[in-house]
Formats: sequence, C-alpha cells, structure tokens
Amino acid sequence: MSGAMVADLCVEPVVIGLQESILSTITDRDVHLALWDRTRPAALAWLDHLPWDEIDDIDQVVEKAAAPSAIANALEDAGYPAGADRQALHSEIVDRAGFFARLMDCERLRWRLEVIETDACRKFHADMVMVRLLMSLSGPTTQWIHADAPDDIRAMRLGAVGLFKGRLLAEHPRILHRSPPIAGTEQTRLLLVINPALAADAQEAAGSPPVCRA
Repeated sequence: MSGAMVADLCVEPVVIGLQESILSTITDRDVHLALWDRTRPAALAWLDHLPWDEIDDIDQVVEKAAAPSAIANALEDAGYPAGADRQALHSEIVDRAGFFARLMDCERLRWRLEVIETDACRKFHADMVMVRLLMSLSGPTTQWIHADAPDDIRAMRLGAVGLFKGRLLAEHPRILHRSPPIAGTEQTRLLLVINPALAADAQEAAGSPPVCRA
C-alpha cells in the first residue's frame, strides 16, 4: 500500500497516523478510512462555549479558488463572533478544504459546518460520495466501525480528521460511520464536513432536504 510507511497504524482498510500526510492514503484502493489522529488545536477550544442557539448551520458549494473568501463570509453570516477566534476557525477550515481539494483534484467543494443536537444519522452507513472529510470540532465525536465487526464501535478524537471512502468509489464499503446518539443528553456537536461537489449539491445546499450528517 502506498503511503503505509508513514502510518503509525496500518490495518487495512484503516490507516491512522499523526501527520496530515496520512490522509493521502485514502486514494489507495484498499483504504476505506484515512485518519489523522490529532487533537483539536488549542486555538479552537473556545468553540465549546458558543451560544449554540445563536449559531446557524452552514451548507455551501464553493469554487476552490474562491473558498477562503466564501468561508469567511459564511462564518460571519452564521453568527460566529468576530476577532481572532473566528480567524482561527477560518484558517482551520481553509486549510482542510485546500488540502482536500488538492488531494481529490476537484475544483468545487461542498462544505458544511453543522450544529447538531439530535440523533442525526444514528445508523452506521457510508455516504453516496467519493470521499468525505469529517472533523468533530466540539462535543461528542463521529463513531466508526468495520462493516464486518459492528459491535466494535470506535470514536474519533476531538479535532481528528477522517477521510471516509463513500459508495461512489467503494461498492461494498468496509468502514461505516455515524453521528453518536445524543438526543436527550443536552449535548451539542459542531461538525465540519467536506466532499467534492456533485451536480445536485448546489440545489440541496440552497434549501432542499438535508443530507445525512455524521
């Protein structure tokens, strides 16, 4: 497997490492989850104290070249407070989006930043995309399993970055994921999602029924 030499843990179909470069292994045929197993940057700790009822969800299709300005405007419009904190969040998202666009060689991205307070997508699944980036920024984190070991539930670290291969590249996904059940717990999640934009994404982002969240 190309890229396996930089992995701290390589147990196909999962590759886990401590450097961002580990994410590139998702392009290998046999890798269904590439996980950058880092902790959340300290500059984003303030997210845990946001007044969630004042923050709107973001769901946007952007051209790669226009992503930095589009992301900045979306964060402002969604209610994230101005200043160094918002700049740190902006930089984080721009970095993740830029890396993803280069890796997937795509000119248009769909990115979502969602406040989740319900059991969104509580069933383990694979998405109808080529590859999806998931990063939990606050609250309980995305869970994942090997499809043939459904009782062995793992949870991503807060701030870790996972690239999950979707059904457009894997007819029989070997890794499934879900949003952790939080209904009734008074917990709130903040989740970043990025994937290549498909033809239907612009219409959906503009107001059609929401896609599954994890």
